[in-house]
Amino acid sequence: MDRVRSRVVVEGRVQGVYFRESTRRTAEELEVSGWVRNLPEGSVEAVFEGPQRAVAQAVAWARSGPPSAVVTTLTETAEEPEGLAGFEVRFR
Repeated sequence: MDRVRSRVVVEGRVQGVYFRESTRRTAEELEVSGWVRNLPEGSVEAVFEGPQRAVAQAVAWARSGPPSAVVTTLTETAEEPEGLAGFEVRFR
């Protein structure tokens, strides 16, 4: 199985709308590892690691996020997988 890793930074109305918890749930449903956290300037950063198709689905989900979110920009960067296990919400 080929593992890939993508780091995304999502901008818009993405804090205070359950973006992190919704990201965690979505990642777990897709069996993607990684983490998500709020950034001080108001954006959200997430790392998705796992099978290419599942990571692509997680990134696609993040382009709109949960129903209350308004995503204006998503920046994606490919990285080398680190072998992460599980998905966590980080607090900074």
